[in-house]
Amino acid sequence: MTAQVVLSIFLILTPLLNGFEAFFSYLSSTNEQIIIGRFDEDIILPCSFKSGPKVIIHWQNQGTNNVHSYYRGSDHLERQDPRYTNRTSLFQSEIHNGNASLSLRRLSLVDEGIYVCYVGTEFEKSKNIVVLKVGAFLMPVMKYEKRNTNSSLICSIRIHPPSNIMWKMNNTTPVSESNMEEIRSLGPSYIKSTLDIIGSHSSYECAIENSLLKQTWMGRWARKDDLRRMQSEHVSLSCQLVNNSFPPNQDFRVTWSRVESGTSSVLAYYLSSSQNIIINEPRFSWNKELITQSDFSMNLTDLSLSDSGEYLCNISSSKYTLLTIYALHVEQSQGTASWYILLLMLVVFLVLAIFLILSVPAIKCCLDRRLRHTYFGIGNIS
Repeated sequence: MTAQVVLSIFLILTPLLNGFEAFFSYLSSTNEQIIIGRFDEDIILPCSFKSGPKVIIHWQNQGTNNVHSYYRGSDHLERQDPRYTNRTSLFQSEIHNGNASLSLRRLSLVDEGIYVCYVGTEFEKSKNIVVLKVGAFLMPVMKYEKRNTNSSLICSIRIHPPSNIMWKMNNTTPVSESNMEEIRSLGPSYIKSTLDIIGSHSSYECAIENSLLKQTWMGRWARKDDLRRMQSEHVSLSCQLVNNSFPPNQDFRVTWSRVESGTSSVLAYYLSSSQNIIINEPRFSWNKELITQSDFSMNLTDLSLSDSGEYLCNISSSKYTLLTIYALHVEQSQGTASWYILLLMLVVFLVLAIFLILSVPAIKCCLDRRLRHTYFGIGNIS
């Protein structure tokens, strides 16, 4: 019985003396595991043991920082490392079954490292090692920008560990010339790659992969043939979801926007999660029946000359983005041109008429003077 008392005293006092590694040094590490978690999400660090009475559990990070302690039937967090405050918990209802796993909430990148689970009972003691790796794959975005006559594509993401952004042109040709920007901080790195668009009918792809999380994302941009319409007509622009682009039940959004130099105005957007449709342009319309078939083609009616420009359809999810762009040219109709000519002729006629009306008194007065001068001049000569 004395040995059991000594064991209990050692297991309780060693957090204060930082002596766990020495006390358990003769034990071989069992069930060493690598666990991969996601940034800002929760994770469970596994630890199992042979159940017995008087359970004592100590979780430590890198063998020195106290993460969580449990003994005498309750948690003891007085000496817990402050960065784990309110973020750890044991499955206490499962401890008697040999479950000493630790729940760690809201993962950050600094949580990466080696965690050691020390467990002692009245009969034996054990040590388990868990290697925690944290990955991030946040907000992948593909954007199209137009500056004067120059157009470019931007792919960006917040990611950990840092990764490259790979470009292809026309689905096959790798493109190596791009402007890469990387900003590292305590959180996931922000990576942005900019590529100038060359050619009027080229298509481009950018791909990003996180090998740790085994997660990929791809963005695709394609330019369609230019469209020409007459004033007061309507136009239909096609935009369809490619088969198997998104996994079943994955949320996505669709946005139609007008792209101008340095700016972009949203005409309408659709959210698959709520099936909510928002339209900001009264002349814009979507066919709801087609939307149920993943066809997001749009109609724009009563075209005017100012509607000429580029229109972009953006279909995006967490794994895929499809950008489709159209150039629309609205021309003046022949009937409208004839009316403009007639109106211009009428204005010119009215201006001439007003000029003549205002000029008649002056002309008449001038003629009267010349006549009087001539008449009286002849009289004096005779």
